[in-house]
Amino acid sequence: MDAVSLLLVPIGNDSETDVDSADIHPMATGHIPSYVVQADGSDFLFTFMLVFTVGVILLIGVAYFTLHSIPEKMAHETNHPQFQLVGILALLALFTHNGIFWIAAILVAGFQFPDFAAPLRSIADAIRSLAPGRESEAVPEPAEPEAVAEPSEPAAQGH
Repeated sequence: MDAVSLLLVPIGNDSETDVDSADIHPMATGHIPSYVVQADGSDFLFTFMLVFTVGVILLIGVAYFTLHSIPEKMAHETNHPQFQLVGILALLALFTHNGIFWIAAILVAGFQFPDFAAPLRSIADAIRSLAPGRESEAVPEPAEPEAVAEPSEPAAQGH
């Protein structure tokens, strides 16, 4: 007998496919490794790799969105006056995949810009008071908004 015929398992005419120990080649393994596809078509390795790949893709997506939300979280925690600008820069970085927008958002969120308008306003008020022919009158402060009085009676509801 040649080597190929020793590896082949004869299948009888009946539905029984049991193999006698005499029909198995002495070099054949006693078991089939778990990564080999089984007869019912279930492939454990493929199923595991599919679940693993989907899980890794989801984790990378969560990490990506978390990374891009860092500037907004920083600006929100410090109640930054430029919160909307930081949010827009972070969204631009997210959609364009351009890192310079994200770096700009981090820098804007991390630093408070000085208020340049207040000193300029006081300089303008001082120069205005020195103008010839004008009486020195105090610049009125902006009035505080008045509180809206609540109605004492509930509004009539029509049915």
